[in-house]
Order: sequence, then structure tokens, then C-alpha cells
Amino acid sequence: MPQLLIQFVVSALMVVLCVTVHGFGLFGLAHALRTETAVERMRRIQPLSPRGVAFTLGIVVAILALHGIEIWTFAFIYLITGAVPGLEHALYFSTISYSTVGYNDTHIVASWRLVGAFESILGMVLLGWSTAFFFRMLGRIEAH
Repeated sequence: MPQLLIQFVVSALMVVLCVTVHGFGLFGLAHALRTETAVERMRRIQPLSPRGVAFTLGIVVAILALHGIEIWTFAFIYLITGAVPGLEHALYFSTISYSTVGYNDTHIVASWRLVGAFESILGMVLLGWSTAFFFRMLGRIEAH
């Protein structure tokens, strides 16, 4: 199988995996916040109160944990394929790619750099999805 096709297959599998993880993660978080008890508590939260700040911080930490799982998954793919030498370099490259900062291609072997490009596109989409989710959740407490 040509290397380009292998990169596309690995990238496509990673996209499906990360979108699934992200979707289930956000769905689970939304479900936890939709219980009767949680809805009742949200009605009594003032956005700038200590409880409001804790609520906001909790959502941010949960969302960052989801992104962390996805970043680490790409880092392990880079390690397994030998695209980036060492865990620290793989994690760094994955983080800058996912966040779309994009340092440069010298951190990854040329035969795997397409996966890094896919990670950047995916990171942009998932960060946008998380941002929309975050503002929707904040709207729940501010509406009350």
C-alpha cells in the first residue's frame, strides 16, 4: 500500500475516533447537566457567584480533558508509526498541530506529515464544537 494511502487511512481512522470521543464526551457532559437536580441547581446559580465560577470552571476542565485525550491519542499514533521520536516530541507536535499553532514540519518525518495536517483541521473543528457547547452551557445559567 502506498505511503500516501496509509496516511489517509490513519488520518481518517483518527478523525472518526476523535469525533466519536468528543461527541460522546460532550453528550455525556450535557446529559449530566440535564438531570432534574442539575437543572434545578442551575436555576439558582448566579453567573458571577462562587457556584457560577465553579460551574464554568468544571465545564472548561471537562472540555480540556476531552481535547487532552484526543491530543494524547495522536501523540501515541506518532510514536507507534515512528513519525516523531520520543513521547515529549510527539506530545508537543500533537499539541501544536491540534491547536492549529503549527510550528513546522521539521518535527515529523515527511512520510507522516499529512496526519499532522489532518490533526490541525480536526483540532479546529473540535475546538469550535467545544466553544459552541461551552457558550450553550453558560447560556443556561445566565438565562436564569
